[in-house]
Amino acid sequence: MSSSLVEMAILFASLLIMFLSSNAQLSTTFYDSTCSNVSSVVRGVVERAAQNDVRIGAKLIRLHFHDCFVDGCDGSILLDNADGIESEKDAGPNAGSVDGFSVVDEIKTALENVCPGVVSCADILAISSQISVSLAGGRTWQVQLGRRDSRTANRAGVIDALPNALETLQQITQKFNNVGLDSTDLVALSGAHTFGRARCATFSHRLYDFNSSGNPDPSLDTTYLETLRQTCPQGGSNDNTLTNLDRSSPDGFDNDYFTNLQNNQGLLQTDQELFSTSGADTVGIVNRFANSQSDFFDSFGQSMINMGNIRPLTGNNGEIRLDCKRVN
Repeated sequence: MSSSLVEMAILFASLLIMFLSSNAQLSTTFYDSTCSNVSSVVRGVVERAAQNDVRIGAKLIRLHFHDCFVDGCDGSILLDNADGIESEKDAGPNAGSVDGFSVVDEIKTALENVCPGVVSCADILAISSQISVSLAGGRTWQVQLGRRDSRTANRAGVIDALPNALETLQQITQKFNNVGLDSTDLVALSGAHTFGRARCATFSHRLYDFNSSGNPDPSLDTTYLETLRQTCPQGGSNDNTLTNLDRSSPDGFDNDYFTNLQNNQGLLQTDQELFSTSGADTVGIVNRFANSQSDFFDSFGQSMINMGNIRPLTGNNGEIRLDCKRVN
């Protein structure tokens, strides 16, 4: 074989390796040989955190959600401001709203002690989300792993990418479609609101002057309306007061969220619209999940996998951060 053919063969092999490494797939067994006890380490930290903060599970899932919708599941939401980095934490939908960063840091420290430089911050969010659901009474699922961490953040992209509590079902659906998720994913992932809290500022517009009508949201149960008005009086002085997203079982992971929607007792506008939007394909999915908790659990696990597959960095892309708050 001539030297030119040998050189071409070596070049082709190098390009093939680069292609395969940059297009590596996520796997449930990714850490089996490099950090086999990753899940137990994460679980230990989350269990301890839950003893002091009943909301930590909802906070960790929300971090994973807000991370994945902005440029994919790359841990970018965890980065602090630094030279060349404008933190996503300071963007409107996140500022003063997302939390759980200190627990992520505790998990990272614990993992660095046993598996230094191995487990990504992006994967920490995925694993801790699954464990949080399991601890709250939900069903487990096989978490896909192998994500790497970004070296940058995208504060400017947060507002356009993330759903917000004032948007219509059509707008929310479009944002899910933009990242490859469908209506079943939308309804299933909204079911994470079966635990956690929301501030008055995110739903008080429904209580007094909905869509500048001078009246409350007509899709809101009147008895529930009066309860919410007591918690969030008109005028905005209680904007940061917290209310349970699921009034019937606020700290458990179950399908009560969906029966609440059937009873017009969804807290957020974007929750209730899933059921109260006439002709929407989400209505049937809400009914399905309300009728079968098992169906909801199965769909939620699959939708979490689907969300976790949004544009992950794999192979040689990105890095494994040693500190989730800053690039290496």
